[in-house]
Amino acid sequence: MSKAKSFFKDFKEFAMKGNVIDLAVGVIIGGAFQKIVSSLVSDVVMPLIGLITGGISFADKFIVFGLEDGEAFATAQAAIDAGKNVLTYGNFIDAVLNFIIMAFVIFLFIKGISKLKRAPKEEPAAEPTTKVCPFCKSEIAIDATRCPHCTSEIAE
Repeated sequence: MSKAKSFFKDFKEFAMKGNVIDLAVGVIIGGAFQKIVSSLVSDVVMPLIGLITGGISFADKFIVFGLEDGEAFATAQAAIDAGKNVLTYGNFIDAVLNFIIMAFVIFLFIKGISKLKRAPKEEPAAEPTTKVCPFCKSEIAIDATRCPHCTSEIAE
């Protein structure tokens, strides 16, 4: 077998292993899930925070470096378009909130999956209620002193 065929055979075995495919599916679902959480942050959480803080929007928060006298910019994009160095710390705050919410949702998800995966607790074994007669090997009550089958006396 040539080296090329051996290489592709090894690659195929690696790629078809269950954990590689599971990882790929996880990454794809994670990407889609990230869009949902980003929407939750930007469309639900941030407007609520803006409402609580009196209309402040973090996305509009920025600092422009190197301003000349009387120079001002209404938006970060206007300052960037003018060639200024801009620190958009509001975007960073959005990203941090996005991460915290994402981490919390994943935590809840994993916690729920863990509960489903846990094996049900086994009940402790009940105390035996019978024993075997040492003479006739019949099953008798645990507290019997005489076997009802062979009438032998049972020592305790």
